[in-house]
Order: sequence, then C-alpha cells, then structure tokens
Amino acid sequence: MKHTKRNTVILFLITIIVLYFILKDDYQNIVNALLKADFRLILISLLLTLMYWFFKSVALTTIVKEYREKIKLKDIFKQIVIVQFFNGVTPFSSGGQPMQIYMLKKSGIKLTHSTNIIIQDFVLYQLALITCGVVAVVLNHQFNFLSDNELLRNLTFIGFTINTLIGVVLLFISFSTKFNSFVINVIIKALSKLKFIKNVEKTTKNWQKRIREFHESAVLLRQNKRLIIVGYISNILGLICYYLTPFLIIYSLGYNIGILETFVSSAYVAIIGSFVPIPGGSGGTEYSFIEFFGNFIPSATIVSAVLLIWRTVTYYFGMIAGALMFSTFKGVKLECE
Repeated sequence: MKHTKRNTVILFLITIIVLYFILKDDYQNIVNALLKADFRLILISLLLTLMYWFFKSVALTTIVKEYREKIKLKDIFKQIVIVQFFNGVTPFSSGGQPMQIYMLKKSGIKLTHSTNIIIQDFVLYQLALITCGVVAVVLNHQFNFLSDNELLRNLTFIGFTINTLIGVVLLFISFSTKFNSFVINVIIKALSKLKFIKNVEKTTKNWQKRIREFHESAVLLRQNKRLIIVGYISNILGLICYYLTPFLIIYSLGYNIGILETFVSSAYVAIIGSFVPIPGGSGGTEYSFIEFFGNFIPSATIVSAVLLIWRTVTYYFGMIAGALMFSTFKGVKLECE
C-alpha cells in the first residue's frame, strides 16, 4: 500500500515513454486508423476482458464456498476488478494477492481461510497458465506461425521456463515440507553471508510459516477433485477470453487474423510480460506484442493501433476501474454457514 503512489507515478512515466516511441514516427496515420476503427468490435473485445474477470471470479468464489463462507459472486467480481489496479502498479503483479487476502478478511472471512483461499487460487491459475503456454508452444511448433526472431525466442524460453519452474516449485511445496524447509534454510544462510539478510532467525521463521501455510492449502486442494476441476477449467476459459481479445481488435481495424495465430501470439506475449520487472510488464509487453503480431499484419501503423487499443482494453481499463472501485470498497459483512 505504501508504495502504490510511487509505483503509479513510475508506471505513468513509463507509459508516456512507451507511447512516445510508438507514436513518434507515424502519429497521424495511427490516429487516423484509430478513428476509423469499428467500435462495436472494440466493445465486444472489452466484453472479453470482463469475461476474463468473470471466470476468475467463478474460480475464486468456488474456493471460498468450500470453506463454508457465504459470499456472492458479484462481491468476488468487484474484488477481482480491484486487484487489477494493484497488479497493474506492482512489479510481477505482486500486489494483487496481499490485497485479495485483505479484502477477503475485510469481508468477514478468517485470515487463515483468506490466505489458504488465495494460495489455492494462485495454484490453479498457475496450472492454467502453464497449460495454455504448453498448448501455444505445441501449436507454434506444429504450424510454425511465428518467424524466427532470436531475441523473442530467448525471451519466450526464459518466460516459459520461469512459469514452469514456479509450477514445479508449487508441486514440491505441496508434497514435501521437509525438502522445502531444507532449501529455504540453505538459501537464507547463503543470502545472510552475502549481507542481504540481517536477521536470519526472524527471516527463517517467516518463510517456514509461509511454507507451512502453502503446504496445508495444497493438501486441502488435492483432496478436493471437484474444486480442482472447476477452478482449473474456469481459469482456462478466462485465459482463452484474454488471449483472443486482439482477434476482435484487429478485425475492428479492417484486417484479418486466425484464432490460433491470435492465441499463440497472445500466450507468448503473456509469457514474456510475466517476468518483466516493471509494473504491467511495460516495455517488454509492448515490444513483444508488436513483434509477434507484426508477423500477421503487414502494416506497422495498424500493429501500433492494435497495441494501443489492446493495452487500453486489457490493462488501463482494469486499472482505472479497479482504482475507482477500491475507493468505495468497504467490504461486505459475511457470516459462516
């Protein structure tokens, strides 16, 4: 919370710089392309963003109800929208989960339950993200949609590796607390010798607590197959909606692209953006979007116009809506069944 204003200013400055480089060489033609766009299709693309939030809300609501907490889907949807702001202004989208825990607690759900709920939601989302990434890699290998760009290939490989490692680590944590405790102790001791950590005992105790909470949440999740299926499928459907957003935007500007090409390109853009250590993955996301979708759109002007609309629909719209909704958030008084 204390870094939100600073990060917002940083994000604002980065956005101005990115917009400058996008518009500086072809400003008038890009503006003309935007003015000629079919705004009905853009509104439908906005609907896909709302559907992405909706499916995430369904997954989270399903988990909450497993803890016998009464909560309405519309209240979770509001919280998901608010999270878009905190994800947007923090590196690696790291501000969203703490805010979700805070909002669930503010809504009357026990802190221990709130933490477990968000951990389980994160696990299911990460599994869905990896699945979509694997599908995109397989499709691209099969049909060779994207041209051979060494930088993009390396960035995609790094992003895919990071997300896969996260998934592997999640599995390790869910099955073995002893192994995780050993790894944590080794890492903390190494960092303390490098003077990155001062209070080894306190840091170790905090991380051991987090590992224990995560393990307990993962065990509960593994025991509930219905929850896994509903949450996993909901996140998959949400990501599909998100990945297909550029499809409608490109059509709104009078150009064509296939659904599979859109899915693969969007998945690769998401993979790269996920490890860019800047709020919103700014810079890396825009660059990868232009390079990937530029393979299917012959006009650089149109690619830039598509990028501006896409970022507005999928990113800035969520941040603005989330900030406005958070300003009125007071929580809802909930009772256990």
